[in-house]
Amino acid sequence: MSTRTLGVSGLGRLSLVGVAATVLFVALSALAVEAGQTKVLVVSWVAFAAMALFAVPGARAAGTQDARRLVWGYGLAAGAMVTSAAVFLLPQAFGLDGKVGGFGVAAGLLVGYGAHTVGHRLSHVDAPFDDTALQISAHALSAGIIIGVIYAALPELGLLLGLAIVSHKGPAGYAAARRLRKGGKPVSVLLLPAAGVGLTAIPAAIVDPAFTGATKAAVFGFAAGVFLHVAMDFLPECETGSEVGEVAELSGDAHALLDRLRVHAVVSTALGALAVFGAWLVVA
Repeated sequence: MSTRTLGVSGLGRLSLVGVAATVLFVALSALAVEAGQTKVLVVSWVAFAAMALFAVPGARAAGTQDARRLVWGYGLAAGAMVTSAAVFLLPQAFGLDGKVGGFGVAAGLLVGYGAHTVGHRLSHVDAPFDDTALQISAHALSAGIIIGVIYAALPELGLLLGLAIVSHKGPAGYAAARRLRKGGKPVSVLLLPAAGVGLTAIPAAIVDPAFTGATKAAVFGFAAGVFLHVAMDFLPECETGSEVGEVAELSGDAHALLDRLRVHAVVSTALGALAVFGAWLVVA
């Protein structure tokens, strides 16, 4: 992935890849409006706005350390995603075909793990692209395909599922922007993963392929597995060597701070789950 940049007075460096992705996303949004894909359009724009907006404070925080903020951002997102996958995706997969849906869940978990592991391996390779932007872009594009297919297969699903699935975009944008700024790289490259959900979800929903019951079970199971993996990856790890631990070590008494942060981790994930439950009660 190229991260060529364009200097703009007063705006710093703009990533050409990020700008191109945003322009394409706007064009696809017009097609979504014409095709009546309102739910996919809303989910895509919420994902874009969340990552883009949270990237701003993330870039500003590059020179500061706030482990508590990281824990709460990750915890809320993880709790919301685990609950959404368990409530909206797993029942659909098992209801359509229990065994096929189960294989789909297993495949999603293993593919998510494999992609994460390979992506981490690429971070140690001297490549001409930014590994942080590459990994989250690949995730956003693949997640968009799944979201588009889900709403095409069962258009009666409400917005709550999609919004909960992309709830991690804000914390992810914050953390990625912080890393990019610390590395002296253009934060605007995050416009690509911000737009990534819409870049693939909108075409997938518009194509609207025909699915058999077993195929729907596999799709919903795979989606549940992938999002469960992502959710578990976002669960705050308040241990030495983790991202939270590295930040805590710079604040003085890391051991005592990590002990306190473990409580924040549990509370934040519980509140993320309760937020989805509360929203479900309202719309059910």
